[in-house]
Amino acid sequence: MEVMTRRLFIFDDPDRFVAGTVGEPGDRAFYLQARKGGALVSVAIEKVQVAALAKRLDDLLDAVEVPSHLTSTDEHGLEEPVVELFRVGALALAWNAGIEAVVIEAQTPTEDGEYVELPDDADEGPDLLRVRINPDEARGFVQRAAALLTAGRPACPFCGQPLDPQGHFCTPNNVALN
Repeated sequence: MEVMTRRLFIFDDPDRFVAGTVGEPGDRAFYLQARKGGALVSVAIEKVQVAALAKRLDDLLDAVEVPSHLTSTDEHGLEEPVVELFRVGALALAWNAGIEAVVIEAQTPTEDGEYVELPDDADEGPDLLRVRINPDEARGFVQRAAALLTAGRPACPFCGQPLDPQGHFCTPNNVALN
């Protein structure tokens, strides 16, 4: 097995950190994207990972009792070009009380699927995107993610699975719906 040099993408107080999509509902690719100045990083992520990150981030902010002063949510699309630097395998989330910031780390998949904590100067290991954002930006991320997750295909009223434009086979009812 060939060992790859580890790549670190670190964004302290980025100009922008969002989850977004490319494509039409039912055929969307999800990304996390961070930008600071001219540096733009996009990493591919699964929809369920976006949902889990938003939920855990919301829970974390509630647990540390950080009030929200959120005035608006970023509603712009992903910035171009969207170039996938890696696919996210594991996510880590932490609260840095010293600077009152949320730290989010997205890492490439490992053989066992677990998150690997390494020092930044490690030459080998999974690629990593680390973002430190303030609580208001974190609340904004949660709100944007919620809107993004509900903007997909409508759910079947019987089974809850997404409805496709060409129809849907509803398993609980054993019927094809058009």
